[in-house]
Amino acid sequence: MIHRSLVLVLLALNQLLHVAGETEPQDYNALLSLMSSWENLSMNWEGQDPCGENWQGVWCSDSRVTKIILPSMNLVGTLPDNIQQLSELQSLVLSYNKNLGGLLPPSIGNLKKLENLALIDCNFYGPIPDSIGNLRQLNFLALNSNKFSGSIPSSIGYLSNLRWLDLSENQLEGSIPVSNGTTTPGLDMLFGAKHFHLGNNKLQGRIPSQLFNSNMTLQHVLLDSNKLTGEIPETIGLVQTLEVLRLDRNILTGAVPVNITNLVNVTDLLLSNNKLSGPIPNLSSMKFLTYVDMSNNSFDSSAFPAWISSLLSLTTISMEGTQLQGPVPVSLFSLPNLETVVLRENQLTGALNLGASYSSRLTLVDMQNNQISEAPRVIEGNITLILTNNPVCPETGEAKSYCLAHVPDTSYSVPPVICKPIICSSGQVLSPHCSCAYPYKGTFMFRSISFSDLRNSNYLMDLQEGLISTFESNKLPVDTVSVNDPTMDSLAYLNVTIEIFPSGEDRFDRTGITGIAFLLSNQIFKAPQMYGPYAFIGDDYVNYAVSLEKSKSSSRGIIIGAAVGGSILLLCLVLAGFYAFHQKKRANRAIGNNPFAQWDTNKTRGDVPQLKGAQWFSLEELKKFTNNFSKLNEIGSGGYGKVYRGILPTGKLMAIKRAHRESMQGVPEFRTEIELLSRVHHKNLVSLVGFCFDQGEQLLVYEFVPNGTLRDTLSGKSGVRLDWIKRLEISLGAARGIAYLHEYASPPIIHRDIKSTNILLDKHLKAKVADFGLSKIMGDCEKSHVSTQVKGTVGYLDPDYYMTNQLTEKSDVYSFGVVMLEIVTGRRPIEQGKYIVKEVRMPMDKTKDLYNLHEILDKTIVDFGIALKGLEKFVDLALRCVEDSGAERPTMGEVVKEIENIMQLAGVNPRAESIATSETYEDASMRYHIYNPEFFPYSGDFPHPR
Repeated sequence: MIHRSLVLVLLALNQLLHVAGETEPQDYNALLSLMSSWENLSMNWEGQDPCGENWQGVWCSDSRVTKIILPSMNLVGTLPDNIQQLSELQSLVLSYNKNLGGLLPPSIGNLKKLENLALIDCNFYGPIPDSIGNLRQLNFLALNSNKFSGSIPSSIGYLSNLRWLDLSENQLEGSIPVSNGTTTPGLDMLFGAKHFHLGNNKLQGRIPSQLFNSNMTLQHVLLDSNKLTGEIPETIGLVQTLEVLRLDRNILTGAVPVNITNLVNVTDLLLSNNKLSGPIPNLSSMKFLTYVDMSNNSFDSSAFPAWISSLLSLTTISMEGTQLQGPVPVSLFSLPNLETVVLRENQLTGALNLGASYSSRLTLVDMQNNQISEAPRVIEGNITLILTNNPVCPETGEAKSYCLAHVPDTSYSVPPVICKPIICSSGQVLSPHCSCAYPYKGTFMFRSISFSDLRNSNYLMDLQEGLISTFESNKLPVDTVSVNDPTMDSLAYLNVTIEIFPSGEDRFDRTGITGIAFLLSNQIFKAPQMYGPYAFIGDDYVNYAVSLEKSKSSSRGIIIGAAVGGSILLLCLVLAGFYAFHQKKRANRAIGNNPFAQWDTNKTRGDVPQLKGAQWFSLEELKKFTNNFSKLNEIGSGGYGKVYRGILPTGKLMAIKRAHRESMQGVPEFRTEIELLSRVHHKNLVSLVGFCFDQGEQLLVYEFVPNGTLRDTLSGKSGVRLDWIKRLEISLGAARGIAYLHEYASPPIIHRDIKSTNILLDKHLKAKVADFGLSKIMGDCEKSHVSTQVKGTVGYLDPDYYMTNQLTEKSDVYSFGVVMLEIVTGRRPIEQGKYIVKEVRMPMDKTKDLYNLHEILDKTIVDFGIALKGLEKFVDLALRCVEDSGAERPTMGEVVKEIENIMQLAGVNPRAESIATSETYEDASMRYHIYNPEFFPYSGDFPHPR
């Protein structure tokens, strides 16, 4: 009766407060996880219905979250693994949150409906996960201005809908991936892409000839400022849609391919600062060229190319250090749009003649360090002429202006509006419309431009007017825009600062900021044609936005609070009474039925588990955390039961392993396992959070490990590719965890089910050994072996244990040896009836390179192109671990030390993870005996969610 009354009261309160309850539970749980992962969360994320209550930056359709757009919100933290729960998400835009970063979780590849991913100017690092290739609907991918490293995932080639690819300004290495025609994808498969922005990285190797083909529709190819070598491929001439081509600031060699002249739509061509040789290419057929820079190459010595005078659209020609000789033709300077001529560091001779009809736009002629003997007699207009270190400039005597050192002045801006004297508050700026406000600021980085006269304010005014027009057409609350300080940086990028002023208020609210930042982040704004491709880098603004919304909401909150506060207070008091009475009766019943309810962790009686850090959860709590163990939260299953994803009220993720009725242990055995897990703590072992023994159920609660199992990674299912060094690190981590169980746990523990599905990888791809359901404790009288029924997994079972029923630590060593062979080959222990140990031993020949195991090695390791130093010793060690007799196998402590030695052979410090460089393996093992969980592991008995 009381329970029914409580329900009626709850229903009444729910109706009174109009709780919409629209959002799907899995989406709500995912947003809670985002909240827990982000500090300084200043948005209005309150209530239990993000879709119905209009959480800021969150868009929904049919109760599902479809967009998260939160640029420039000063978010601090990481992107959690369970972002994958937002399965209907189409747009994820978190640009300009400079303290948001860490590793990009591979689970992002599970957002199969994602069309728009923009993480510009954040703090992400590490590899771009291969799983990015699973986002087959993606058409906009912008990860520029982060700290991503490693290689460009070849899986991006699967993104057939991709239009915009920007990975610039990172630390990416390796070669540009192309397909091999059978199994490996590559960027050459992106026929619909318009933009390859890969500049300012550390890319190496040749530009693959396969990268370009006649089916492509590329407009911008930016490969500048890398470490690319070899020749420019002739296939570049096949992509006749190209408009901007930047190959400058690499180590390219050889002659420029003749068919580059087929690129008749190119406006900007930058080949400077390479080691190109051969003749200077004749570009006369490229009639739309506006900006050409071929400086600092090793072209053949030649006269100044006459064909340049036929490029009527040309604004800028730069041929510094290109072995030019002889006079400069006067016809060059009559090109109608010419602004800048840079011919420094050549062997140009004779009198410099600009002619009688030189371009009215001409502003700079820089011919330092040549052999010019005579300067123009009369120069009209605003032209800067530089002739230092030429014969025309004597070392002594009267110095002409063109013989003086020149410092360019680029501090120009749109002409200001004259305002009456106004003093603005601290942090405010006077707008062009003479009002004080807090503008949203940022910087445009134009990666290629069709002009070079930075003193021409008309260019800035065109940019200003284009911005204002775009903001108006998108109905954003913008009053005006100020554009200032154009500067050309060392990479030949034009940087322009902007200030965007609010309309109607002295500051933007957060909705206005996200709208503006999204428009600029995602290329909705189309810059005037002369500006070319750009990236926008926005500043934080959230502090100003928060203060505005607080002032708006305070008065509204007072009114609402006064109206409903009194009526709710009485109802809450009644509700609290009913709830307290009901909970007391329920708790009394639970204590009577729960044999663990009376455990006292402060006592030391033998029948009381000695729990260290683990806590007891009620079944009702775990139901709440998993949405009543819903199918949506199921992340794995096995013979023992099922594993569910759960989320604490704080937003923390955990994994809950729920036993089937038929597989449950007796109370003493379950108590022993909990006690064992609660006191075994090491950085390479998963950690137990808690347990539940309630209403006849047995559940174990683990922390969550984000990158799944080693088996998933070796098979390619997780989207993570492991090179040889990373495989050694994983092997060492797993070995350390097992060695800790054998040699430093008290009493020692035999795991009894070591396998690749029980080795999990955390967010840093560090190994954690999981699932102690079959583990056995070695008592004082059982130091040599334990006689027990054989249990384990076929393919990993120790034959000695199988024959004698006598379990020893060497049984774990055998299983680990099988895992080592998996790591080398990528194969399962048993495939199509073939056993991995036999498959390695049969072709092995120690007199040959890599022991003649080329055919059986995992192709992924070879594809990285890294020398497999120490592989032979690794195989030797693995085969010693799988000797038939346990006495002939090494201990796990010996395995750890041998893998450490192998890593040193491979040029890696195996103790780099230690707190101090002098810390030994034994020191680390003892230190991690103290409970100090760092990650979110779950039981490795089940597949990781994908």
